[in-house]
Amino acid sequence: MRAALLTLAMLASPAAAQTTLRVMSFNIWGGGVNEGKGIDDTVAAIRAARADIVGLQETRAESDPCTAESCPPTGPSAAIAIAAALGWQVHDQTAENDALWSNAVISRHPIGAVSPNDLGVEIDVAGRKVWLFNIHLDDAPYQPYQLLGIAYDDAPFIKTEAEAQDYARRTRTAAMDRLMADMAKADGAAAVFVTGDFNEPSGLDWTEAAVAAKLHPVKVDWPTTQRLEDAGFIDAYRAVHADPVAKPAFTWTPTYDEAATDDHPDRIDFVFARGAGLKVTDASIVGEDGPRSDIKLSPWPSDHRAVVAEVQF
Repeated sequence: MRAALLTLAMLASPAAAQTTLRVMSFNIWGGGVNEGKGIDDTVAAIRAARADIVGLQETRAESDPCTAESCPPTGPSAAIAIAAALGWQVHDQTAENDALWSNAVISRHPIGAVSPNDLGVEIDVAGRKVWLFNIHLDDAPYQPYQLLGIAYDDAPFIKTEAEAQDYARRTRTAAMDRLMADMAKADGAAAVFVTGDFNEPSGLDWTEAAVAAKLHPVKVDWPTTQRLEDAGFIDAYRAVHADPVAKPAFTWTPTYDEAATDDHPDRIDFVFARGAGLKVTDASIVGEDGPRSDIKLSPWPSDHRAVVAEVQF
């Protein structure tokens, strides 16, 4: 009888329970301030996504002028007001390094420890330790523009996959090294997430099939996202929507005509996830009322679409 009761207690214990979490990455473009607006539309987008934890990028306004060579963030962080409107906790990532551009993490769950380079925070999800790392990587030089002959940052034009990979590594390896060092703090966590505006696409998108469909100019196995995959992370959106031709999932940019020749639509905003037994059960692009969005809002407050993923672990 005691053995049976012990078995039932073990089955009902928190350790045996399954946790469901919705994680969002959202470049908020100043939280409305770049267009002279408040935070209401940004808050509405987070609510529509039904997110539990959000990695925010560009929480402060762009400088004026804002160029590829110089665009420091200015003014207060919108993350504080956004978290307050939601009744959530916030960690404003105030460190200045090559993996951040005015970032913050907001969460409906308690936020605890912070990683050494301010790239991640520990979050207590019903007694389970979770870490979320939130980054914003350098956009210059921007390799899709280099490949397409679009002038930006005086970067040279290139033609091949190898050249694109070389420039991508030169642009973002140092920041990724910093991220990998910080992630040592997450050892033993039930789940680890990386959110961010990577300013670099994914090799899961720039495939031969996507080239044939004229979505991208050449096949490229992009190194930054590949580095996370090599470290055991799952690209949450592609775990649910594997076909980049059927679901390009462009997050850049809802403010531009996709047929224009001086920009290029792409997926550069990501949610990555890693954990024992972790499964991605849903993933959506959150954006304007249009064909590229899975969850639609009008008006849409940002020059990026967001991505939200539901995971169980």
